[in-house]
Amino acid sequence: MPPCRRAKRERIATPVVIEAAVNGVTTRDHNPHVPRTPAEIARDGLRCLAAGAAIVHSHTDDMAVDGRRAAELYLEAWRPILHERPDAVLYPTVGFGATVEEKYAHVPLLAEAGALRVSMIDPGSVNLGDIAYVNTAADIAHQAALCARHRLGPSLAIFEPGFLGAALGLHREGRLPPGALVKLYFGGDHDYFGRAAPTFGLPPTRASLDAYLAMLEGSGLPWSVAVIGGDVVGSGLARLALERGGHLRVGLEDYAGPRTPTNEELVREAVALARAAGRPPATCAEAARLLSLPRLVP
Repeated sequence: MPPCRRAKRERIATPVVIEAAVNGVTTRDHNPHVPRTPAEIARDGLRCLAAGAAIVHSHTDDMAVDGRRAAELYLEAWRPILHERPDAVLYPTVGFGATVEEKYAHVPLLAEAGALRVSMIDPGSVNLGDIAYVNTAADIAHQAALCARHRLGPSLAIFEPGFLGAALGLHREGRLPPGALVKLYFGGDHDYFGRAAPTFGLPPTRASLDAYLAMLEGSGLPWSVAVIGGDVVGSGLARLALERGGHLRVGLEDYAGPRTPTNEELVREAVALARAAGRPPATCAEAARLLSLPRLVP
């Protein structure tokens, strides 16, 4: 078999890592099914894992600034999940402090509690609605150092092509910790807060995906797609990604389609699409191996 055909077959057969971003800043006015309390997040996370997700991403409901308080809220939501699914891959969002140290103060606490295998690196700056989300070079270095120090796989949020350029720079320089997953975030018809408005980044099209994959070529980094303020499946982007060897992120943090689905329904739709494309959903253990997560299950 020619090498190119063999590589294509291997790419298509690779299990799909499905992430469920269960809440974000989505309100119940926008979707009554969004989980907000720790108990709701725990129940929703377990349903998503049972449906075929391997990663669950959640936010705290009170947007706690204090790192210790934020860690307590995450642990309240995650301990029931880890009790039933100790292999689950869970990770939080960035905090709401004024400095990068404050924004990431919960990360060491969650790692020390044995609840964390993934942290965040946001390698750039972008306008999210009315908010200028700024990450300086020093901020990015701090985020990468946390991942390295606590043996956490970096979740790389790519809002704009410049974010990916910076992430690839870290990779080339040997400063990107192991276990990275590049999250290609495409802009939908709504902003990050669910309002119909012009959004950040590239639109969810084949040409946009091709542009990102051209940048990623030769890096060997695994990647996934999401549409913030849109519908990653309905847009057709999910199918394109599956055909190119990528992974998927779904969930009510991102979804802004015409329906009011549950997170479990969105995961099941992604699983069905993946199976139709000839790629099974990865289990939590398979996802950890595919991403080479450095931290073992406690």
